Formats: sequence, structure tokens, C-alpha cells
Amino acid sequence: MRYKPLFTLGALMFAAGCTTFSPDGGMGRVNELTRSRIQQDAIWIRSKQEEQSARAATRELLTKPLTADDAVKVALLNNRGLQAVYADLGIAEADLVQAGRLRNPGFSFARLRRADELEIERTFLFDVLGLITMPLRTELERRRFALTQTSVATEVLQVAADTRRAWIAAVAAQESAAYMEQVKQAAEASAELARRMAAAGNFSKLDQAREQMFYADAIAQVARARQIALAQRERLTRLMGVMSDQGEAVQFRIPARLPALPKNALDIAELETQAIKNRLDVQRAMQEAENLASTLGLTRATGFISVFEVGYQRNSASNQPRQTGYEIELRLPIFDWGGAKVARAEYTYMQAVHRAADTAVRARSEVREAYAAYRTAFDLAKHYRDEIVPLRKNISEEVLLRYNGMLMSVFELLADARQQIAAVSATIDAQRDFWFADTALHLALTGTSPGAMAFTGMGTTSTTGSTAAEH
Repeated sequence: MRYKPLFTLGALMFAAGCTTFSPDGGMGRVNELTRSRIQQDAIWIRSKQEEQSARAATRELLTKPLTADDAVKVALLNNRGLQAVYADLGIAEADLVQAGRLRNPGFSFARLRRADELEIERTFLFDVLGLITMPLRTELERRRFALTQTSVATEVLQVAADTRRAWIAAVAAQESAAYMEQVKQAAEASAELARRMAAAGNFSKLDQAREQMFYADAIAQVARARQIALAQRERLTRLMGVMSDQGEAVQFRIPARLPALPKNALDIAELETQAIKNRLDVQRAMQEAENLASTLGLTRATGFISVFEVGYQRNSASNQPRQTGYEIELRLPIFDWGGAKVARAEYTYMQAVHRAADTAVRARSEVREAYAAYRTAFDLAKHYRDEIVPLRKNISEEVLLRYNGMLMSVFELLADARQQIAAVSATIDAQRDFWFADTALHLALTGTSPGAMAFTGMGTTSTTGSTAAEH
């Protein structure tokens, strides 16, 4: 029976040493959170084989024009910033495993001699406080690990939303640049016609200068549109993280036009309830408050005890019987009873509670704002598609009929064509803004604050369109 405490101690130490790392490093929970929100998995590349598989999958996706979903897949495979965030999982899990293991026991040995007398002291030290608090510490680190998983999933959703938005901007900029090329060609033909008619004496210098000015402005607008298209494409490239083995950017294709508007706008019931239930930043804030509550309990339990060790001693001296016994080391709470630590933990917990409440308030407001922006963008894009564009088309057809009937001059026909530029450019912008708002709404419902994403580009008119409308 006297060895029973030693067996019990050995069993506890063995159980503490059995805490191991999970096979997936915590990515399973991350993918559960992301799959239910964006229907895609995050990929943590931790080996050469996984890196090769990711490259093969990327090459396959880049062989065809990239859809928005394909661009997100490529980003989740290659974005190095995300790969760096995934390392937080490994760090948090390492802390969890460490919390489930006891501090190594200590051993001290002393050999003392006085004349012919020899004295030997042996002491074995064991951290009893660590053993007592190990379940609490392990549970605390487990909660922190779960919090890290939520944070990583939030980053995945943010990168997915940024990539989708970059894809929308790149396609819209490419479409605008292609249209401005057509505008430039028409302006060039108009300027050449004006030059010939002025040479024949059938056109005034003022009208010729106006046509030449429109052509010169069209050239500038094409250069600007090309630069914007290049910048948006490079932003998409950075988010997808695609490059060749030589470090050069990989070429990829995107559609010539943005997707068509849906037939009907989303009619989401109970927006605020969904945001509170599904938004990861709200869940993270609540998890932080719960974790700090657990920390507060641990701080109160050990507030005035910082060291509690038990040691077994076995001493021997010359011509003396062997001396055995135990030693207890306990730090006396004379100057510090732990009140400051407990107070700090309490204030930190209350801070987390208020932050969680603030996050919930902001989530409700942001989802209402994002949905209002979504409906406004949908209505505007639909108005351009169903009202303005058909009206401009009817006007152009009437102008063409009058020109064919010799009731209008060629320059009146060209002036009408210029007026179409503003309508077409504004239509592209309205369609782009709708898909921006759609992305922001989904992020506001499931991930985190969309920030300024909900209103970026809202109500703007392209420089191309506004400039052309002045002529």
C-alpha cells in the first residue's frame, strides 16, 4: 500500500504525456466552417507532395477562362498569406499539447565533505501545482485552439471575398477597355472624315477641332482603361498567388463580360438573426469572452499560490544511518495575495464581454446596410438593363432611319453614337457594382464586416462615360 501513491503519480504522468497532435492540424474544423459558407475547402500545404498536388490543380484550373469560383479555388490553393495564417493552427495546437503535459520533474544532488565525514543529499522534486491545474490549463488551451480555428476560417472567407471582388473588378475593367477600343476606332473615323470635309471646304475649323478633340480624348481614355485593366488583373494575380517556377506571373484568361444579373434579387428573411448566428466574427468574440471566463477561474484558483512543489529526499552521511523524507516548497503569500492578478483578469473579461456585445450590434447594422446596398445595386443595374439601354437603342435606330432618309447629317449620327458611350459605360459600372454588393452581402451574413466593400463604386459613373457625354 505504501507504493500506491507512486503508482498513482506514475499513471497521471503517463496520461499527461499522451496528449498528441491531431492528424489534420485542426483544418477539419476550419473546413467545416468554410464549406458551409462558400462551399469550398481551405488547403494547408505542409509537404512537397501536397505542394505538387496544389500546382497540378492550379494548372488545370488555369487552362480555361476563370470563373469567380475558380479564382477563389486558386487563391485557396496558392495564397501565401493564407498559408502563413494556417501556421497559427500549428502554434495553437502545440500550446494545447504542451498544456496537457506536466513540467519535467527535478533532481538535485549535493556531495559535502567535512574532514573525513562525507555527506550526500539527493532530492527529487515534482510540480504538484502543475498537476492540480493541468485539467484547467488543458481546457483553456483547447478553447484557445478552437478560437484560432474560427479566426483562420474568418481569414479564409476574407481572402475568398477579396478574390471574388478582384475578379469582378478585373472582368469589368477588361470589358470597359475593350469597349473604349471601339470608341477610339469610331472617333478616329470621325476625325478623318472631318479632316477631309474641312479640306474640301464643307466643314468649319471649329467643328473639325471638336472632332479632333474627341479623338484625342478617346486615345487618352483607352490608355487609362488599359492601365486600370492591368492593375485590376495584377491585383487578382496577387490574391491568387500564381507564378511560374521562375517567379514570373502565370498567364490566365478571364471572361470577356461579367455574369448576367439574376432574374430576381435575394429576399432574405431574418437578416439580423442569420448574421448573429452565422458570422464568424460574432462567434469569435463570444468565444473570447468564454475563454477569458475560464482564465478568470484559473486565476482565482491559483491567485495567491505561484509555487507548490513536493520533493523526496534521501540523504546519507559517513558512519550515519541513511536519512529519508520529503520536502514541500510553497511560496508564502505575504506581500502578494494575487489580488492584482484577479482584478486584471476580471477587467479583461468584462472588456471581452463588451466587445462581444459591440460586435453583435455592428453585425446587425452592417448586414442591414449591406442588404440595402445590394437591393439598390440590383435595382440600378436592372434599370440600366431594362430601361436605359433599350431606350438608347431605340433612339439610335430612329437616328439611323433619319440619316438614311437624308434628314440628318453624318455628324449628327456620330454625335448620337457618342452619347451611347455614357450609357454603355454606366451599364458596365452598374453591373459591376451589383456583384460587388452581392459579395459584400454574403460576407456580412457569414464572415465578418464587409467594411467599405458594400458601397465601393456605388453610384459612380466612369470617367470615360462622363467625358464622352460632354461632346
